Amino acid sequence: MSLLSNWTAYNAGLSETTTIISKDSSLKLFVKDLTVIDASYLCAQRGMVGESWILDVVMSGELNEMSMVLDFSRVKKQIKQLVDQFIDHRLIVPRSSSNMRIFSSEITDYSRVDLTSDEQFLQLNCPDEAFCFIDSETVTLESVTDYVQALLLKHLPSNVSGLEITLRPENIVGAFYHYSHGLKKHDGNCQRIAHGHRSPIEIMINGERNASIEHAWAERWTDIYLGSLEDVCAVSALSFSADACVSEESHWGFCYQAPQGMFELIIPKARVEMLDTDTTVELLAEYIATQIKEQHNEAQVCVVAYEGVGKGALFDC
Repeated sequence: MSLLSNWTAYNAGLSETTTIISKDSSLKLFVKDLTVIDASYLCAQRGMVGESWILDVVMSGELNEMSMVLDFSRVKKQIKQLVDQFIDHRLIVPRSSSNMRIFSSEITDYSRVDLTSDEQFLQLNCPDEAFCFIDSETVTLESVTDYVQALLLKHLPSNVSGLEITLRPENIVGAFYHYSHGLKKHDGNCQRIAHGHRSPIEIMINGERNASIEHAWAERWTDIYLGSLEDVCAVSALSFSADACVSEESHWGFCYQAPQGMFELIIPKARVEMLDTDTTVELLAEYIATQIKEQHNEAQVCVVAYEGVGKGALFDC
């Protein structure tokens, strides 16, 4: 069996998409778990969905003057830089969807995006760098993989003739949820009002994992937007389409100024859980633990809250 066949067989059992650009070379360089893409995307049915995908890369080509296809440290840095710049911590928008309307803002380098469907109306007005527009009707592993593939192909050195991109979700045993948020006080890309994560949750009551409470939180935070009270503004203060079915009773309005610019969001209240703090993972762990403690007053409660893959915060009370 060839190296390519072995790789395909290895990946066959995973829930993922692999795009193969070339099979010509038998010499391949691979990097597993190169980086994680933490982003959100728009879906006509689910609304705004937080997601985390692990990125694996295989490249084929001729050896260079160093007897390498590409230096490992260089490939990690170069590919991670491109992913961080163009897709990570952005809102992925399928521009070909009939449910999307995209407008250029009166402010240079800003865009407004409307999601209109039978289920909901959702709108964002943000700097262009907060969006990732892909030429697809829906956001799927396949469409995002195609986007990343095309992006990386533009920046490969001449001796690299083939590329295999694999995006895959973390294999989580137990409960998890998809959440989106924005951290206006963050110096980096977390300040964008609509980025997110797919996160496991671990809850211990008196030192024992409690699967039923974990699943209850996973259901509670299914495709949720976690908003901060201090970022709330009147929906009427924001600009939206005249035909949009929006009111103060049905939608939350969020608006804040951050280092990258002004961010605005209109989103159905049914898709939001409001916190009176920021939505850092540290404060989310404390928030969940405090809520559980109210129902289990005499118990020792420990919450391990994740922010995407392999990182998070722990809170005991």
